[in-house]
Amino acid sequence: MSTAQQLWDDVDAYFTDLLAPEDEALIAALRDSDAAGLPHINVAPNQGKLLHLLARIQGARRILEIGTLGGYSTIWLGRALPADGRLITLEYQAKHAEVARRNLERAGLAGITEVRVGPALESLPKLAEEQPEPFDLVFIDADKVNNAHYVEWALKLTRPGSLILLDNVVRGGQVTDAGSEDPSVRGTRAALELMASNPKLSATAVQTVGSKGHDGFALARVVG
Repeated sequence: MSTAQQLWDDVDAYFTDLLAPEDEALIAALRDSDAAGLPHINVAPNQGKLLHLLARIQGARRILEIGTLGGYSTIWLGRALPADGRLITLEYQAKHAEVARRNLERAGLAGITEVRVGPALESLPKLAEEQPEPFDLVFIDADKVNNAHYVEWALKLTRPGSLILLDNVVRGGQVTDAGSEDPSVRGTRAALELMASNPKLSATAVQTVGSKGHDGFALARVVG
């Protein structure tokens, strides 16, 4: 491990212990995800707390998450909802979804959360056909190749004033490479360019360093 990465880890640990301590439900969610062999790509605790605070600041009553994994970020988001709130999360892998459902039930969120299984680009049109109430916040943390498509669907399922968060936009700095052949980089650049060009969105992006390395996120507000 590099000296810089160790420093980033230490700072994240300090922030987490002080400002975003994990309780048993969150710790168990990571433990069970690890035991099930899920990849270690969940958000960090302090990032989870950021999602929670953004949802609270937004006054979110309805949240859509694209990319569930083991439900760790889902717990942070679900805890920001009122008792009559609703969170729908989309997961490609049935195995991951089962782990997430158990984690959400243990966290006391089974009644306000729903995990839907299948490719998100198939689940999203089906969700739209239900004509749901607009979502107040959409968190996108799935396969990066389809990021632009996910932003387009987020726009269809939100309203003016809603927030759209897109995770993992820095790609270790590769996002600046216009000639990249990496599908994840190309998909992320397409999503960012869509956020920049669509008059219905006002957006920014922030790069971060921490326990997840050199990364970052984009945040957009629906304005029209």
